[in-house]
Amino acid sequence: MVWHVVLMKPRADLSATERQAVLDAFDRAVREIPTVRDVRIGRRVTHGAAYEAGALDSADFIVTIGFEDLAGLQTYLRHPAHEDLGARFYRSVSSALIYDFEVRDDVAG
Repeated sequence: MVWHVVLMKPRADLSATERQAVLDAFDRAVREIPTVRDVRIGRRVTHGAAYEAGALDSADFIVTIGFEDLAGLQTYLRHPAHEDLGARFYRSVSSALIYDFEVRDDVAG
């Protein structure tokens, strides 16, 4: 599988209306684009671990979207629903890191 991983921090001044518009665009994209296989969303937790002191404060949320293969990810990225999401997303965040990973089921591979 290929995972599209997004770490993000929303703008501090993001209005409730703007936040909802991004969420609606995201919901539309993952429902309308047929190559999406899995979606996970999470909020950062802190619990006093030593590594937290040195971590950049650049992400409050993670979104991971899974695809069967690279072609599925590319279909997602080129879809009009993703283009709308991307435009809203970049206006809504103060920082974002976006990476794509090929993940195998076998650990040794």
